[in-house]
Amino acid sequence: MATRKILITGGAGFIGSHVVRRMVNHYPDYHIYNLDNLTYAGNLENLRDVESKPNYTFIKADIVDGEKMQSLFQEHNFDGVIHLAAESHVDRSISNPMEFIMTNIVGTVSLLNAAKANWKNLEGKLFYHVSTDEVYGSLGEEGFFTEETKYDPHSPYSASKASSDHLVRAYHDTYGLPVKISNCSNNYGANHFPEKLIPLAIHNIKNSKPIPVYGKGENVRDWLYVEDHASAIDLIFHKGKVGDTYNIGGFNEWKNIDLIQLLCKIMDKKLGRAEGTSTKLITYVKDRAGHDLRYAIDATKLNKELGWKPSLQFEEGLEKTVDWYLSNEEWLQHVTSGDYQKYYEGQYTKR
Repeated sequence: MATRKILITGGAGFIGSHVVRRMVNHYPDYHIYNLDNLTYAGNLENLRDVESKPNYTFIKADIVDGEKMQSLFQEHNFDGVIHLAAESHVDRSISNPMEFIMTNIVGTVSLLNAAKANWKNLEGKLFYHVSTDEVYGSLGEEGFFTEETKYDPHSPYSASKASSDHLVRAYHDTYGLPVKISNCSNNYGANHFPEKLIPLAIHNIKNSKPIPVYGKGENVRDWLYVEDHASAIDLIFHKGKVGDTYNIGGFNEWKNIDLIQLLCKIMDKKLGRAEGTSTKLITYVKDRAGHDLRYAIDATKLNKELGWKPSLQFEEGLEKTVDWYLSNEEWLQHVTSGDYQKYYEGQYTKR
């Protein structure tokens, strides 16, 4: 049987690196191609443990480059795509929407076009698009997002992801391209770029810097451990129904302020500080424009149809996350200073 060739886009990013690592290690009979443009959040140091594996290849490229995507599909004849490449930080989308339009919309279409043009025989082919719960908009105090929830994006980021979701479905309906889509809640865990809430708070607490909290910290998010997300992606890729959408959530809602207070308590314990020390660092800042009040995912379909459920309770996952950051200070220093980019130069461009 021929080796199955799987293209994972955005595989050097936070979620992508966990998916790449899982696929390389769990499926030695697959060849995993990791395509990443290595923007600020793409870090090959996340993948040191798999870069020498015989079933792993890294490709530096921009998904917006349609000609390059066509040539890669022609050269490698990929059997499947797990599409994770995206600009994903809401604040950045507010200050620079066009970057999000290009990567999240135009980049997705470039990949879809390459798949459509090169997959003459669709048997065994699959385009799996990974998206976000933010496309659904905001919830009140009750209710959950399901796969049938109408789209109502409120930020340039969520609007760009909603557009890419619609385009993936359109290519399925119009051209018969075999696709699957998943929409996930907020991820946390190792290797997370420190602009995001949890790693930013860990970094600031450790260095006794202010912990910025939007508004009054009343916004609610459902948190999903990144390795649980990677296992769900694996399951959907292999066993999900073609043409379907699956919501992936942690069944785990927290107000931002409650999460930060729990994190302060864990950090005080780990750092040997008196309890309550880190909570004094909490600093309330002006709320983000268009800040959705509450997200909550109903992952019942994924549980009932494919048997997936989160492996960790949030407190356990958060403690594991803190332990990882405290044990990987060099990684964090490289990311915050930009030195991580030198790793690519030494590993790939100076050979």
